[in-house]
Amino acid sequence: MPFKFRKRESVSRKAVLLVPLLSFAVSLLFGAIMLILSGADPVVTYLAMFGGAFGSTHGLSEVLVKSIPLILTGLSVAIAFRMRFWNIGAEGQLTMGAVAATGAALFWSQGWPSWTIMPLSIAAGCIAGGLWAGVPAILKATLNVDETLTTLMLNYVAVLYSEHLYYVTWRAPGRNSGTERIPQVAWLSRFLGRAHTGIFFGLALALVLWLIFRYTRWGFELKIIGSNATAARYMGINIARNIILTLLISGAISGLAGAVEVLGLTRSLQQGISVGYGYTAIIIAWMAQLDPLGVIFVAFLMAALLVGGDQIQMRMRLPASVGIVLQAMLLIPMLAGGLFRDYSLHWERPPKTDGVAGSMQADGMEAGGAED
Repeated sequence: MPFKFRKRESVSRKAVLLVPLLSFAVSLLFGAIMLILSGADPVVTYLAMFGGAFGSTHGLSEVLVKSIPLILTGLSVAIAFRMRFWNIGAEGQLTMGAVAATGAALFWSQGWPSWTIMPLSIAAGCIAGGLWAGVPAILKATLNVDETLTTLMLNYVAVLYSEHLYYVTWRAPGRNSGTERIPQVAWLSRFLGRAHTGIFFGLALALVLWLIFRYTRWGFELKIIGSNATAARYMGINIARNIILTLLISGAISGLAGAVEVLGLTRSLQQGISVGYGYTAIIIAWMAQLDPLGVIFVAFLMAALLVGGDQIQMRMRLPASVGIVLQAMLLIPMLAGGLFRDYSLHWERPPKTDGVAGSMQADGMEAGGAED
């Protein structure tokens, strides 16, 4: 092929700034083509999406509501992916965090001081998420069991278990599903409508993880393991210990996402506590290049696309499927754009074969064949 990718020796600041901007421009272009083929005006549609996400306090509140679990699960996935542990289980870890936080708030609220209920519920959510991720981590570290399969399968176990709780075991009297509301002392404060203070957990964690990855020995070890596990072993890095430790922290962050969803938003365990946030987090982590601070901006963009995409159906009278396809058309070029940040595209001219030299070479081969 005349075109070949070459890995850049170093990523320039210019590439870091230009590649995302150009990727976003290509995303808008591809989305516009899809809208034209669907019979919609791209400019009007984009303005409707922007207005739906940022044109009102309600829209901004909904963007923040969706960005909270996306930031936390995005950080959870990014920390695992840094050492090439493919944690596909953030969905289940979030669900188990929501289950544990609900149980703690409902059943531990009696006999404990009221001011301890919220931190105990948050801690329970983190512990549950961490333990849920710890199962595939131990299997990987001790038996080398593929983590992609185990983390993915545990998602379904967690979701089915939570459904059993809010349909049967913990179901509030007189309801078809859902638990009793948790005590008010465990609620997270709200602002701008439904947005809640769980956003500050995500922002603080992103900053802490950025500092850890940049300045600590543990962050360096994760980078080495992810780059070359063999070299990490020769350097004396304990890979099994790092797998277990990293996944416990990764799962705890997803568990925190579930806990703050319950304490700040639903205030009870309900059906649909997780609506694919754990899977969307995989896209967010890769688009952010596994950078914790980048996760904040990408998660906010993703939340804006989700909220704005809903306006396509309501304002533009377009099918719901158009909104989903448009979101994919906007995200795929931005996700692929990361390739051009780390690799450069070169055109290599194929070598020309001189006619005389080619015939002489052919004659030589024939002569050689005759001698044989």
